Amino acid sequence: MIDPDADLVRSAGAGDARAAEALVRRHLPRMVSLARRMLSDAAEAEDVAQEVFLRVWREAPRWKPGAAKFETWMHRVALNLCYDRLRRKREKTDPDAGLFVADTAPLASEAWLTQQRAQRVNAALALLPERQRAAIALVHYQDMTNIAAAEMLDVSVEALESLLARGRRALKAALADVAQDLLGDADGAARF
Repeated sequence: MIDPDADLVRSAGAGDARAAEALVRRHLPRMVSLARRMLSDAAEAEDVAQEVFLRVWREAPRWKPGAAKFETWMHRVALNLCYDRLRRKREKTDPDAGLFVADTAPLASEAWLTQQRAQRVNAALALLPERQRAAIALVHYQDMTNIAAAEMLDVSVEALESLLARGRRALKAALADVAQDLLGDADGAARF
């Protein structure tokens, strides 16, 4: 297995600041994006990404290539941090959680509609069980193959496909009333 990050990780582990910076440039947007999809909170997503890179710096000197790609390990760390935060949120039961406050600032109608659609999709995504949400985030928002996503979730490809199918069905049901508008589909069927 060829790991495109192997040289950077080795150099970063030896204290090379440029290699560490290159790892951040290469992977930070994907780590933030994954965490944002999982947590539905930009600030928490940035905190998760920071924690991922703190762990990168700690583990880089000890990293042994071969078992998995470094990026795979980073995604797994990000998912585990997201799972931890989601569990803590469930334990705190906030009565205001899930409520959206409408933005009253004047927006162009199309921009407003786009924002509303995105909120509906993100709210529906946030209601999915963690593993279904992770599967959809990895495959559809991180553009990973089913094989790579299954590896990150530590499940078989068949189990991943089952998670995707259940997640897609739940999203389709949650968005049924807006599916045609969201996707511009003639028959209103959501295709996730």
